[in-house]
Amino acid sequence: MTSAPSPSWSREPAVLVLEDGTRLPGRRYGAAGTTLGEVVFSTGMTGYQETLTDPSYAGQIVLQTAPHIGNTGMNAEDRESRQIWVSGYIVRDPSRVVSNWRSEMSLDDALVADGIVGISGVDTRAITRHIRSAGSMRGGIFSGDAAALDADEQLRIVQEAPEMAGLNLSSQVSVASAEVTPATSELVGSVAVIDLGIKQATIVNLAARGFDVHVLPQSTTIDEILRIDPVAVFYSNGPGDPAASEDHVSLLREVLDAKLPFFGICFGNQLLGRALGFGTYKLPFGHRGINQPVLDKSTGRVEITAHNHGFAVDAPTEGIIESPSGYGRVEVSHVGLNDNVVEGLRALDIPAFSVQYHPEAAGGPHDANYLFDRFRDMVTDHLAAATKKDANA
Repeated sequence: MTSAPSPSWSREPAVLVLEDGTRLPGRRYGAAGTTLGEVVFSTGMTGYQETLTDPSYAGQIVLQTAPHIGNTGMNAEDRESRQIWVSGYIVRDPSRVVSNWRSEMSLDDALVADGIVGISGVDTRAITRHIRSAGSMRGGIFSGDAAALDADEQLRIVQEAPEMAGLNLSSQVSVASAEVTPATSELVGSVAVIDLGIKQATIVNLAARGFDVHVLPQSTTIDEILRIDPVAVFYSNGPGDPAASEDHVSLLREVLDAKLPFFGICFGNQLLGRALGFGTYKLPFGHRGINQPVLDKSTGRVEITAHNHGFAVDAPTEGIIESPSGYGRVEVSHVGLNDNVVEGLRALDIPAFSVQYHPEAAGGPHDANYLFDRFRDMVTDHLAAATKKDANA
């Protein structure tokens, strides 16, 4: 990816090219240059800063279906991670004026600062409808000198880009060394968080439930996990294909074998599914946004939830299933009401569960925030049972 500074409101040409040959001319937005990635759409009406700084979007060119973007600017407090992770950005009408007392810089300036190539002035509704019909596909944004490249050359560049299926991107987004955030309520113990693309709001929520949060690199081994004497293990959200993350699946099986309580979200849900012996598959265009209805089967309650995933677990949504990998009984705990996709797993014979969506949802909604309480309760129940067993030994 190449970049150069741009004015806050550009009239310079840019073009979006999809791998099927679709071309949409627009205006340069953010940095100038060429960027490639999987083109996906996010349906959130708010929370664009949280979207842009979500590491799960690494490798993806994100289209915002909301027509007006940038109105409230950007600020350091609401960033979910250390940088903007999207490969590119597509919007219809960027705001010319930032109007919010918390704003510290414009969205366009933030895109330029992080070298993010974008495009504005395109029909985002038409692109979204095309992706919904044809599926997510590779694309490229060309601006600056690259906008003048021959159309056939631009298409060739796009078609030679790697596909998301088969990509392992965890090493690109994970921390390089351990980072610790102390508990902010009565201490339960240390939780080992495998950072596959974690967001700051997740760390805040875990700390608020009494965990000393040890955010560990994605290459962490079981011995390194056990060295911090954790009361539980957590797998974060993250980008890439779960089928390309067998090392993380193997590590998770070691965690489950050690009888450590486990909670996973998003990518962590897919990896728990694979650890339990189920497959995963790529969705046609994924779930991305903050308005996805999910049924919690244990309560019958429908939650409006925040999603960002292009892959899903392949498991029966009804009844109790035996884990193909020998971890006992498993049930699908949550189901997406739009398309019946598996949105959560619960192991019945070991302390482990996961959900496919984002209960921290800093940009909202907060219907699923109770899952952090459910995790804390599972851990404290496990600790109490272990203490009782030791006392009776």
